[in-house]
This record gives sequence, structure tokens and C-alpha cells, in this order.
Amino acid sequence: MIYTPSAGVESWQNFLVDPVKQWKTGYSAKALAYCWEQADGFPREIEDLFNNWRTPAFDRLEPLLIFPEHKVSLPGGSKQSQNDVFVLASTSEGLLSIAVEGKVAESFGPTLGEWNTYTKGKTIRLKYLLAQLGLTVELDPSIRYQLLHRTASAVIEAKRFHATKAAMIVHSFSQESRWLEDYQAFVRLYGKEAGVGELVYVSQVDGVDLYLGWAKGSARYLSV
Repeated sequence: MIYTPSAGVESWQNFLVDPVKQWKTGYSAKALAYCWEQADGFPREIEDLFNNWRTPAFDRLEPLLIFPEHKVSLPGGSKQSQNDVFVLASTSEGLLSIAVEGKVAESFGPTLGEWNTYTKGKTIRLKYLLAQLGLTVELDPSIRYQLLHRTASAVIEAKRFHATKAAMIVHSFSQESRWLEDYQAFVRLYGKEAGVGELVYVSQVDGVDLYLGWAKGSARYLSV
């Protein structure tokens, strides 16, 4: 895959699944693009997630590559996991793979129960995702499927780039933190609790330390 440098915030629109429908003021795609383009490195709220960690794991954190709408292939079908932002970053302890899911009012899509029609392809995909996530517990059908494949993307890309850490971050511009309860239900699969502005270590999968976090974006990006 060949990437070209960003030509500015409007160039992010070209990478969307539906460039017309998704590129609107008050929607996550546009808010996320403006926020990340205007940041000098990481947006402040993303940086704070890692800076508040109480160990040296994220010392000297620096983004090396930032890709909008980064696609990660998954078995069991042709549809990929399209990450709103993917970041390969460096830390004092090695590389870090970050999958970012932008949100405003949009939900996390279908629940696992709604998505899983038990076809051969979906059975293969779900088994693969659970392996990537290191999950052996029985999943409640109310868990959001998007959180499974977005988090798996962070782990998959960590392995591809030989990173020692992976993180899935929800970057929400909803000032009411809409859909936080769905994210928290996902975190509980690992026996952990999580809140807004918190980074949580959940597991080690195939030598990759996995973290989950929820960052609250500034309301000013809802009017751009």
C-alpha cells in the first residue's frame, strides 16, 4: 500500500467510505480530521491519556506515522476494518500501534448478536478476532462488533510492525460521552473498569501489551 502526504484537512474526505454523507459539520469524520490536522503531533486529550499512565511505558511518546482511514484486512470476508486514524508511535520501550475510533453521536454499529448470522465467513472472522484479542470468555450478544474488530486492528498492526504495545482509543467529541456504556461493557470483557479520560491496561496478547482508552475531544470541532 502506498500512502501520500496529507494535503490538508479536506483531503481526509477522499478516504471515507461515503465522502458525501460522512463529511458534515458535527459529524465525527470532520471533527476528527480538523482536530488531528491542527494538533502538533497528538491532540492534547490523546497525549494526556498516555502521559497520565503511572509507569515509564509511554515515556518519550512520539507519533511517527499517522494514517487517516487506515484499512486492516480480516479473514472471513472482503470487508476490512477501516480505522478512522491509525498511528504508529515510538516510546522509550519500543513501538506502539494505535487504532483510533472517532465518535460524536454515532453508535458503535450493530451488536454482536445483530451482526453474527453464523455464516461460515462470520464464524471464521469471529474466531480470528477473539484470538487476536486474547478473549476466551463467552461474549454477551449486546457487545458492539465494531469494538471487537477495531481493537483487533491495533493488535494486528502491532504484530506487523513488531510493536510491543497496542491501544484502541475512542476519540469522542460528544460532550455527553454518548455510547460510553457500550465501550465500558467491552472493557469489562477483560475484567476491568474504565471511564472518560482513562487509559486501561487489559491484557497481553502474543507478546503485545493491549490498552484501551476513551479521550474527550473539544466541542469547538463540532462547528467546523
